[in-house]
Amino acid sequence: MKKLLATALALTLALSLTACGGGSSETAGGNSEETKKEAVGGQTGSGEGNIITIWTSNELHNQMFEFGEKAYNEKHADNPVKLKIEVYPNTEMANKLLIALQSGVGAPDVADININYFSNFLKGDIQLVPMNDIVEKELADCVQSRFDLYKKDSNYYGLPTHVGATVVYYNMEIMENAGFTIEDVNAIETWDQYRDIGVEVFEKTGIPMTIYEVSNQRPFWPMIVQRGGDYLNTDGSVAMDSDSNIQVLEWMKDFWDTGAVVAAPGGSTSVEEFWTWMNQGGCASLTMPSWFMSRFTNYMPDLEGKIAIRPMPVFEKGQPRTVGIGGTGTAITTQCKNVELAKEVLYESKLTYEANVNIWECLQFDPVRTDVWTDERLTAPMEYFYNESFFKIMGEYVDGCPSPVNADFSVAAQDLINNTVMYSVFVDGSQTPAEALKAAAEELRAQQ
Repeated sequence: MKKLLATALALTLALSLTACGGGSSETAGGNSEETKKEAVGGQTGSGEGNIITIWTSNELHNQMFEFGEKAYNEKHADNPVKLKIEVYPNTEMANKLLIALQSGVGAPDVADININYFSNFLKGDIQLVPMNDIVEKELADCVQSRFDLYKKDSNYYGLPTHVGATVVYYNMEIMENAGFTIEDVNAIETWDQYRDIGVEVFEKTGIPMTIYEVSNQRPFWPMIVQRGGDYLNTDGSVAMDSDSNIQVLEWMKDFWDTGAVVAAPGGSTSVEEFWTWMNQGGCASLTMPSWFMSRFTNYMPDLEGKIAIRPMPVFEKGQPRTVGIGGTGTAITTQCKNVELAKEVLYESKLTYEANVNIWECLQFDPVRTDVWTDERLTAPMEYFYNESFFKIMGEYVDGCPSPVNADFSVAAQDLINNTVMYSVFVDGSQTPAEALKAAAEELRAQQ
């Protein structure tokens, strides 16, 4: 029953979000036998038989694909395509896709693969289709680092969905109740300044300045990447226990000990428990990627007009004020029976100028095409976000922002941070930051 209810909810949400996409695709939950059969059967190659099956873990992405479906069909009215979209929970979808690819049967034509799992699909005999032909003709107008996340050797196996520039979301109602104006927020340039103001906010209002994910990895991951660190080096060797990473986690622990930081309700910013708490004014600020804007607008209506977006503070002058974190690489599987058709639909969904405008307008994701950032449709003030323009505030920081390393053991590294390090440091206090990172690093090295 729970699974049926979850499927019904996913279907309801997906159908309620089709206004921007305007396509004719059909969305199904994970239990649709008809859709599963079509996922195996694929396309016939003409007219109504041009069916592309898509698996995704985010119902918001439906609007992106529906836009591409509509754009393709407007150009090929005599031979239209029809999308069949299935929505699954993130981990379930990644596991299901791995099994289907390994067994050689049952995979969709197209799959949205979260960055947390993408490296698992680039090992051994890769069962994804290179898309260099549609990527390379647009790459000069895009943020290169976001495509590199889904690249192996010289091949691009995934199309990014957004830059994911990390920002700080400030609840200005709480900040003003603590005596701080938007000018005070604008003046925050270093993490130490942020901490000092956060302590004041907590002392004056009793409301914590921010949260840490204790079953996930933010803000730790963007903060270490900002300092030039990561879980892995570019050659895939383990960097988790570097001095720089330890120093960041120690800074976070010192801030935590002031009482001005709490654990995210539910352990993560991606669960309903957290959204409800945040919507009720749970904390004064939040460090998350820009794609979290869609979570605000869809799940936290009471914060409309209160949330101001600003770049990340830095530890030292000269460090980047934002980093690209998170993401979904849309891939074509080798089981796809009409690869060229799938490429054309994905090109119309994610790579064209208008597709990137749509990604902003419908999903509020910062698009990877830099040439759309000055389009008036992107620079217009956003009523929800303090009636300010995201790109007028963040545009100068986003282009060229660094992204994390995505290598063979990226998934294992993230699992250790999510399931062990954050909990042991911030929940049960069983390990110091140095102990937790060194233990996790040794466990990761043992797996290599």
